Amino acid sequence: MHRLDPAREHVIGLYRIVIGFLFACHGLKTLFGLLGAKAPTAVGTWPGWWAAVIQLVCGALVCVGLAARPAAVLGSGSMAFAYFTVHMPAGLFPIQNGGEAATLFCWGLLVVAFIGPGRFALGNLPVLQRGSQPTRARATA
Repeated sequence: MHRLDPAREHVIGLYRIVIGFLFACHGLKTLFGLLGAKAPTAVGTWPGWWAAVIQLVCGALVCVGLAARPAAVLGSGSMAFAYFTVHMPAGLFPIQNGGEAATLFCWGLLVVAFIGPGRFALGNLPVLQRGSQPTRARATA
């Protein structure tokens, strides 16, 4: 056993929180014109508005740790789509085409999807876990 193993689940949880929070911030910026955006994106425009909805919802779910794995898969896939359709036509490498954020979110969320949410996840609460023992109803006499 490595001496850092006891902290592993805590670090994974903190990593998930930071990645989810930053991903959700991108959605907030695009949808509502917050956090330094010039203006919000028009509702329903493809692909920007829809990508921002995915960023906000999946980012929030990953951050709090509810359905973190499926949300991370969806978020990762959306960033892969963004990279290949928006960024890659401008150049092969992320440093050339402005796709660093899309690349980092794609791979960072994929890590969350495979490793799991770690500590501090609402999905770890016993009442929210599948397969937990249901409480027996009291017999009335």
